Amino acid sequence: MSQRTRATLIGLTAILMWAALGVMTAAAGRLPAFQMNAMAFGVSGAVATLWLAASGRLAALRQPPKVWVLGVFGLFGFHAFYFTSLRLAPPVEANLVNYLWPLLIVVFSGLLPGERLKLHHVAGALLGLLGAGVIVTRGQSFHVDPAHVAGYLAAIGSAVTWAAYSILSRRLGAVPTATVAGFCLATAALSVPCHLAFEETVWPEGALQWAAVFGLGLFPVGLAFFVWDHGVKRGDIQVLGAASYLSPLISTLLLILAGWGTFTAPVGFAAIAITLGAAIASMDLLRRRDSPPV
Repeated sequence: MSQRTRATLIGLTAILMWAALGVMTAAAGRLPAFQMNAMAFGVSGAVATLWLAASGRLAALRQPPKVWVLGVFGLFGFHAFYFTSLRLAPPVEANLVNYLWPLLIVVFSGLLPGERLKLHHVAGALLGLLGAGVIVTRGQSFHVDPAHVAGYLAAIGSAVTWAAYSILSRRLGAVPTATVAGFCLATAALSVPCHLAFEETVWPEGALQWAAVFGLGLFPVGLAFFVWDHGVKRGDIQVLGAASYLSPLISTLLLILAGWGTFTAPVGFAAIAITLGAAIASMDLLRRRDSPPV
């Protein structure tokens, strides 16, 4: 197995962890979005920083300003735009617009040195977007209300932010993945004033909800960002982008298994479309035609 393929597989685990976000968020109770952000990223940043200190790698946090700007812009900027879109536009439409980010990653990847954007990459990503659209809208049509333009623009901002962060991280391949620990701490710190300004504090109730918050910080809002960083820097970024549409599908299936949803025809259609799209986008990887890492 080549280094590129191995890094791609590691990056794909982030998608699996993000798929658990819905179930774990539901288990954490009705915590406000920015408060959840502050708590979960606080857990991930603190645990990762302690690990760096114990392993003598705190020097990884000493990076040029441009690295910190990109990291904080990516993690905090994405979530800030996304939460804003949910406040200013209907959640279904906002979520669907936000899910443009995997397609944007695939398209923007053509601008990277050493990468070639092929027709099957775009076709696979478009199939994934179709499937994600069916998942998010539950197979129903939706109406774009001009009164919610600000919310839609915020959703576009979240999609562009995460796509740009992922692509630009590839250009900073020499920056160690351990630096993400600092990005998590900064995101937690910036989420606190946003929470105080826009939300009322609601604390978790009981051991299960507290465990869910810590679980979020350790995995979907923690380890996932580290393995994603490794994947986009050294793996097949087109495959990672297109395969990201598996996240809303797996998330929906997990919610169904947990008793918070039912399996319907639209879910079945979405499963076929997203899986087929991921397979089409991964044709080169499946054929083991790996190129050297950038």
